[in-house]
Amino acid sequence: MAIYRFRVTFEDYDEVIREIDVKSNQTFADLHQAIHKSTGYNPDYSSSFYVSNDQWTKGEEIAYKPSQRKIDRGVALMENAKLSSFIDDPHQKFYYTFNFDRPFDFHVELVKILADAPGTEYPVVVRSVGEAPKQFGNAFNPTVLPPTSEEFDFLNEMEYTPEDTSDFSEVKDDMDEGEEHGQEDEQEEEDEFGDEFSDNENFGDDEFGGGRRGNHDDY
Repeated sequence: MAIYRFRVTFEDYDEVIREIDVKSNQTFADLHQAIHKSTGYNPDYSSSFYVSNDQWTKGEEIAYKPSQRKIDRGVALMENAKLSSFIDDPHQKFYYTFNFDRPFDFHVELVKILADAPGTEYPVVVRSVGEAPKQFGNAFNPTVLPPTSEEFDFLNEMEYTPEDTSDFSEVKDDMDEGEEHGQEDEQEEEDEFGDEFSDNENFGDDEFGGGRRGNHDDY
């Protein structure tokens, strides 16, 4: 029985490497499970392998938990697809996307074809380099509300830092003080004009109102 050794790397984390030995008659579902046993991820998410070329271009798809649309299209299922049926190159490559909702992308390359080692349980991880990123490291933390995009952009434009809080407080105090002075000036102005006109509140009646009534009586 031939043994395939695959080198598995994250597309965005080249320093994280896993090498996994799998029997040629095992399935893509076995490889899928082995990869996430080595990363510590929960493998129970919709994922796909794609037959690829040296440029990692996606070709034929082999799916795990596919959508109904993919099923209707006749996409191969991982649990039914033997590895040997999709390998015709000693350096065969597969592009692999894990969890389409919050995906991680991998490059999976066949690096060796070995003889079966009696007593070994396959798949088996034979090399592990680097720590895999957290499966949901970018998940929203419900206890901390992140700033909205508008708030974030505004703070960036202002080059705001927490140390600037005191500066904003000083500006607010100055504005409050200015408003108080403005209110005092307005009150003084009202008092000044109010007193001036209050002394002559009968001015119109005595000088004009009375005269008009007198003239009217003369007619």
